[in-house]
Amino acid sequence: TKCQLLVTSLCVMLLGLSIATLSTVTHYGLHFTLISNISLDNNAYRVIHHTAFYFGICLSMTLILAALLSSAATVRESQCLTAMGFFCFALAFCGLIPAACWRYTHSTEVEDSMMDVYDFVYEEVRRNTSSFRRHELTAIHEAFLCCGKHSPFGDTTNVENKTCPPGQVHDEGQDCLQEIQDFVKKHMDFVFLLLGIAIGFTVYGMMVTSFLCFSIHFSSNLYRKGKYILR
Repeated sequence: TKCQLLVTSLCVMLLGLSIATLSTVTHYGLHFTLISNISLDNNAYRVIHHTAFYFGICLSMTLILAALLSSAATVRESQCLTAMGFFCFALAFCGLIPAACWRYTHSTEVEDSMMDVYDFVYEEVRRNTSSFRRHELTAIHEAFLCCGKHSPFGDTTNVENKTCPPGQVHDEGQDCLQEIQDFVKKHMDFVFLLLGIAIGFTVYGMMVTSFLCFSIHFSSNLYRKGKYILR
């Protein structure tokens, strides 16, 4: 049981570090930061962007703390530290389940909100209402390596010539809406996979820590049996 808990603690610590790294990359990465800065107040992406970062950092800290407490409890055979480790595992589990459920029930919300931002900027540039939006659209094209979109309003070659990176030719494979959707979907699938692995390890961690806690308790009682004090 001790070896199992030590191995589990190591894996949970690596998971915590992975979640912290992924949260930081998502928050400060070029693609996500660019869309977040451009998005309007009525768009949900900016709220999702910041909430995901803070939630990921808190979750990673909880997992790392659970791993450290479990390791210390295993070495010192402390019932108190084991109970604290179990509590941290349970706390992480209570955070992981709603996150996984949100991703499952809102499977396309992140992708849709990012594509809405691109649609808004593109249409602003197409109407020639803002030169500043033209710079933003150019930055999106350079970040996602795409060029324009198929518009129901007719020819959009003029927009693409002004905002697409040099040398890129607009075709179906470089449609920005499709590129953004594919990029975010792959990222969110990886996040969902990481959440699933973390849920499995937290459940296993709770089982092992609870077993170790009871084991320490009963072995302590057995150790005291048969001892008498003469007065």
